[in-house]
Order: sequence, then structure tokens, then C-alpha cells
Amino acid sequence: MKVLAIDSATPAASVALAQDRRIVASALRVDRRGHSAFMVSAIDFCFDQAGWSPNEIDAIVVDVGPGLYTGLRVGLSTAQALAAAIGVPLAPAKSLDAIAYRAATGRRHIWSVVDVRRGEFAVASYRPVPGGVVKDGPAQVVKPDVFRAMLESDPEDILLVGDVPALPEGVTRGLHRVKGGRPRYPVADVLVEVAHPMLEKGAVPHPDEIRPLYLREPDVTLNWDAIHPPSPWAEAEGS
Repeated sequence: MKVLAIDSATPAASVALAQDRRIVASALRVDRRGHSAFMVSAIDFCFDQAGWSPNEIDAIVVDVGPGLYTGLRVGLSTAQALAAAIGVPLAPAKSLDAIAYRAATGRRHIWSVVDVRRGEFAVASYRPVPGGVVKDGPAQVVKPDVFRAMLESDPEDILLVGDVPALPEGVTRGLHRVKGGRPRYPVADVLVEVAHPMLEKGAVPHPDEIRPLYLREPDVTLNWDAIHPPSPWAEAEGS
């Protein structure tokens, strides 16, 4: 199975091409701005590096959040346009899951963090299992003081991953059972692993039914049903 993965939920925008879980091309840029311009050029770059054409893709995976509003909009609209143009399934993946999946720990309780701005953070906890992680419960958007209380009430040794540097300095001060780790951001190559079971089972929603996972009201509300972004390759396909 040939898969295109797209991640633009955080300042780290990335694209990857994989065949049967093996990454064959990837591109990454860490920058809060310019996701839109980077995304199309990165996709073109990856196809060129792999020697593939878009119509060879069997599925697309996209990070639906939580994350930055503009970044999520760019990634999801691009993925939906390509899925519709190529006629392939689109699998949603979550940024907190991707961060926790990549975390390297054998025993610590994992807390995954994404900065969603306005002084709030999306968080979720996970337990490491052979071959991956299992989420303890639903993701939440919390203020830093609430998150500290959550960490304090966790009786286990903790591995804190994700956008930890964005947390206020005092959030983890004095919490000796809390250890910081990597990764800081989700990346497209991990989305391939996270979404692979869903793709294998064919248990994916219709591309038009996939929406960003904000966990709160966005600063701007869009009518997604009225948005039909053109494929970056529409002109080439029609020529």
C-alpha cells in the first residue's frame, strides 16, 4: 500500500510517502507561518524523490488535530482535495496520538501536550504497550495550572512529551516524578504508523465527513460544506 501522509497541526509541517509502512520520501519544516506554500511544494518534492505520481497513491493520512487553527485548515483541505481528485480513502490521525506513539519509554506513564494558543494546551495520557501506546481517556484543553494539578495527581512516573517548552516555567517545577522527552511535534511519518490499522481494515470515513479536532471553538468559523479546494494537480490532470 502506497500512502501519502500530511501533518500541519503544529509549527512543524511535514509530508511523507510510505510503502507498506516504509518511508520512501519525507519533508519537514518548523515554522508557524507559511504552511500553505510549504505543503504543496513538499508534496511535489516527495513525489519527485520517490519517483511516484499522485495516481499511484492508495490512501492519504492527515493530522486532524488538536493544533493550530490555520495549520489544521491547510492540511485537511489539501488532503481532502487530493483524496477527491485521486479517488482514494482519507484516514484521520490525531496529533496527540502521534506524539505519544513516537515517545521512547518502556514503563513511564506518557502525557502528550500540544500548544493550542490563548494560554491553553491540549493534553492526553497514554500507557506504553508492545508496539505502541493506549490512550487512557479523551483529550482535554486545559490551562497550565489545571495541567499541573493533573500531573500532581498522577501517582506514576511520567514522561512528558510534545510542546513542553511552550508550557510556563512553573508547571513542572518540583515534580520529581516527571521527566521531559521527545518528540516535540507530530510528524507525517508517524501518522502512517498510527493510521495503518484503520487503513488495513478499511474503516475510514468519507473524506467530506472529516473535520478538524479543535476541542474548543476556533477563532474563525468556516462553512466546511461550502469549501471545495481544487487539487494542486487539477490543471495537469486535465491537460
